Amino acid sequence: MALQISATNPEHPTLLLTLPWHLPLEEWPEEYLVPLPRGISRHVVRYARAGDEVIAVKELAERPALREYELLRDLDRIGIPSVDPLAVVTGRLDEAGEPLEPVLITRHLGGSMPYRSMFETTMRPATMHRLMDALAVLLVRLHLAGFAWGDCSLSNTLFRRDAGAYAAYLVDAETGDLHTQLSTGQREYDLDLARVNISGELLDLEASGALHPSVDPIDFGTEICGRYGSLWEELTRTSVYPAGKYHYIERRIRRLNELGFDVAEMQIEHSSNGDTVTFVPKVVDAGHHQRQLLRLTGLDTEENQARRLLNDLESWMATQEDYAPGDPLAARPEVLAHRWVRDVFRPTVRAVPIELRGSMDPAEIYHELLEHRWFLSEHAQHDIGLEVAVADYIENILPKARETLVPTTPDTSP
Repeated sequence: MALQISATNPEHPTLLLTLPWHLPLEEWPEEYLVPLPRGISRHVVRYARAGDEVIAVKELAERPALREYELLRDLDRIGIPSVDPLAVVTGRLDEAGEPLEPVLITRHLGGSMPYRSMFETTMRPATMHRLMDALAVLLVRLHLAGFAWGDCSLSNTLFRRDAGAYAAYLVDAETGDLHTQLSTGQREYDLDLARVNISGELLDLEASGALHPSVDPIDFGTEICGRYGSLWEELTRTSVYPAGKYHYIERRIRRLNELGFDVAEMQIEHSSNGDTVTFVPKVVDAGHHQRQLLRLTGLDTEENQARRLLNDLESWMATQEDYAPGDPLAARPEVLAHRWVRDVFRPTVRAVPIELRGSMDPAEIYHELLEHRWFLSEHAQHDIGLEVAVADYIENILPKARETLVPTTPDTSP
């Protein structure tokens, strides 16, 4: 069988042909590889460079490779945080003409880390709670979309910084199934697997001495169940309000927005006697602040980053002379937002040398600078301004933050 590359982009096959497909993945020469941290996997996985892109290459049998490729494409279409599928390579032969396993190729998620790399220095319990929050949000989003993961774990997840929190991305969809809607039993099965897997992974870290002594692996594994349950209840519960109290519905929707979700479809019913109104969110989409920031500025960020940048944008807009909400002659919000990107956001980020940014993307850099400005301003008892904060951050903070100096993408400039 001849070598065959099935790809999503017509440019990828040409770039991928330069890689040594006649060699088993574990024997690829260093000249093709990119030294990035890898998580635990049941398959051989390597990071390589194809043109300007860094890709993850995973060896597995043809049928599961093609199935996972299609599942990842489905998840991408419905906007679920997951790795980006690029291609499947089949028909590989070694130099003796013997068949080699096919490979699944995904785009490396810039700025991301597998959980084991994050535990190379003992992680504080507060940071671990943030990881559990991120994983719970990911699992809820998958279940809302009708995706049963079948193997939710820390090992099958990548984490990216998100304005002091983390965003979780699905890496391994091999065991997943996409349905129109999940039953309660399917969701509970996924959640129980997550609890068992996470506890087992943390027990493994404990045995290696990489776990904080105050962390109980079993308690932390169980924690995701509570966090998932609280979020699922808030997103899907039925509310009954007195008739005429329609602002209660608006308040519920605002609360969902604050959690980072939009209500795309809802069901509102009056009781037979007209005394009450029943409200049920029917379709809930994540990324409320992401979409708002993208619409205003064109910046594509994580959800918490978007919330932080929107707050700064609104504060800046309030200082502009042509900002007058409700005045038809005033500058439109989109005009002011693009001015903020041009005059504030980009110059501030570019002031941080590219070689010092490491794994931080522009939005995370800007968030860090806002945090540093707040810290210095509190100490000085007045606003010191961004320029002073940037200079102090470059001189006193970045040299100490050695973990941010390891590049994980070819370029993170805005």
